[in-house]
Amino acid sequence: MESESEPYVRLASLRQLHQVMADMNTARSLADTLQTVADGVVQALGYELACVNLVRPDGDLVVAAFAGNAAAEALITGRVGSRDSWERRLAMGEHWGDLVFIPHTEGWVLDDDDVPQWYTDGPAPRFEDEWHPSDRLFAPMFTPGPPGGVSGELIGVLSVDRPRNGRRPGAWGREALQMYAFQAAIAISNARLRANMQRALVRLEREQQALRASEESFRQAFEYAPSGMAIAEMGGDQHGRILRTNDALCRLLGRPASAMRRYSFSDLVHPEDIGTLLRTSAEGGRAELRLGRRDGTYIWVHLRNSVVADAADGPRFLLTHVEDIEERKRRELQLAHRASHDALTGLPNSAELRSRLASRLCRRADHASALEPVDAAYSHPVFDTGGHGFDFRPGTEAYDNYDHHVHTVAPEGEHDDGTKGLAVLFCDLDGFKSINDRFGHNSGDAVLIEVARRLSRAVRDGDTVARLGGDEFVVLADGLGRADAQDLAVRLRNEIIQPIRVDGRAMRVGASFGIGWAHCGMTADEVLKSADERMYVEKRSRPKQHRRAG
Repeated sequence: MESESEPYVRLASLRQLHQVMADMNTARSLADTLQTVADGVVQALGYELACVNLVRPDGDLVVAAFAGNAAAEALITGRVGSRDSWERRLAMGEHWGDLVFIPHTEGWVLDDDDVPQWYTDGPAPRFEDEWHPSDRLFAPMFTPGPPGGVSGELIGVLSVDRPRNGRRPGAWGREALQMYAFQAAIAISNARLRANMQRALVRLEREQQALRASEESFRQAFEYAPSGMAIAEMGGDQHGRILRTNDALCRLLGRPASAMRRYSFSDLVHPEDIGTLLRTSAEGGRAELRLGRRDGTYIWVHLRNSVVADAADGPRFLLTHVEDIEERKRRELQLAHRASHDALTGLPNSAELRSRLASRLCRRADHASALEPVDAAYSHPVFDTGGHGFDFRPGTEAYDNYDHHVHTVAPEGEHDDGTKGLAVLFCDLDGFKSINDRFGHNSGDAVLIEVARRLSRAVRDGDTVARLGGDEFVVLADGLGRADAQDLAVRLRNEIIQPIRVDGRAMRVGASFGIGWAHCGMTADEVLKSADERMYVEKRSRPKQHRRAG
C-alpha cells in the first residue's frame, strides 16, 4: 500500500487489492477463506503481520488464521481470547470509522488481558505518525446488515501490525482496510453459508431416510441467507425460469416473490451484460453483472450457480446465489478515478492524458511509404521486410490485428492544407507564481480550479482537458485543421484572461499556448514535448509586459 502523502494510488496496487478481494470469494472452504483474508492484508494492504480472530459459538474469539511471521503463527494460532477482553479493546483508543486504533501510550493496559498477541521490538517513534511496535490496529468484521441500516453481529476481528512504510495509515489506507474488512466479513459469512449448504446437499444425496429433515435444513439456509438466493428450472423449454426466491433477493431487487416467478435472470439482466450471463456455465458458473430493480435502476451483483437434484434420480434445479457488490463496485470506481484524475481540479492527470493520447497512436509512422507494391490479385498492400513477407490480405492475422487501425495524421507545412488532425494545445499560465507569492497557495489553488473550469467549458464534448501539474494544462482536440487549432487557442486564452475573483479580490493570469500535432509513429511523450517546445517559443516571442492579462 502506498504512502498517503502521495496524491494518487498506483493502478498496480488497486489491481492487487481487487485480486485479493476476488480470491476471498473463490476460496474452497471456510479455513481457506480465513487464511486468504490474512494473506491478503500482507499482500495488498502494506502490513507485515495480520491475524484473523474468529467468533466461536460460545462468544469467545479464537485465532483462526495468521500471516506474515511463521514463529508468531505457531505461537498464537488456535489460542482463545475472551469476549469481555475483546469488547474492552474495541471500546478503547481512537475510532477511525469502524477501525479501532490503540496507541502505545494506552496499550500497556492490555498486557494482562487474555487476548493472544505477539510482541515486536523497535525504537521509539521519531515523529508523530510513526508506527510504534506496541501500537494496535483492529478492524472489526460484522455480518451484512439490512440496506441503509446498522451493521449485523460481530463475526471476528482483523488485527494488523507493522506497516511497511513505518507510518500510521492515512485516510486512504484506513478506508482501504475498512473496505477490506467489510468484504472479508461477507466472504466469511458466505463461506459459512456454502459449508452449511454443502452439508445439506450431502445429506440429501446420502440419507434418503432423513430427506424431510434435510429439506427443512435447506429451506432454512435458503430463506434466511443474508444474500439473495433463487431456484430456477434447468433444461427443457422453461430453462432458467425462476421458481423460488428468498426474501433477501426480493428486497435487493425491490420485487415481490410472486412477480419474480414470471422472470428468468435473462429477463432481468442489463442489456450490456447479457453476453456475460450467457457465457456463465450452468454448472458452477459465476459472473459479475447488473440486475434490474423494480424502479428501473440496476444494481451490481456477483452471481454464482450450483446444481441441486430434487431426488436421487429426479429433476435437477439451478441454485443461484446473488451477492450485492454495488458498494464494492462504487468504491472501485472511486479509487480508479482518484488514480487517473487530478485531486485539485478533477481533470484527467498526466498518466491518464498519456494513456488517452497513446491509445490513438501506433508505431507505424507512414504506412503508405512502408508498404511494398500492392498485390494485384487482392488490391491490398503486402509488407516485405528482409525477404520475409507479412501478408495484409483480408482474413489474415496481420490484417485483422493491424490494418483496421485508423491512422492519426497531421497537417503539413505552416499553412492550412485542409487536413484535419489531432491537435495538442500545451497551456502554461503567465503570472501565476506571483499570485502564489502574494496571496498564498489557497488563492493559487482557487485560480487553478477556475482555469480548469473555463477550459472544460470552452472545448467540445469529446475533447480532453488535462492538468499535467503546477500551472500546466493540455487540451486534446481531434478533427481540427491548423486554422481551427489557432482559433481554439485564441478562444481559450480569452477565457483564461478574464478576471478571477478569489476572496473578494479580482486576479488575472495570462496564458501561453503551444500547438503540436499528433500522428502515428510518435510516442505520447514526443507529442507533448513538441507542443511544450512550441509553447515556449510562443512565450518568448511575446514582450514580457504582454505575457500577463492586465
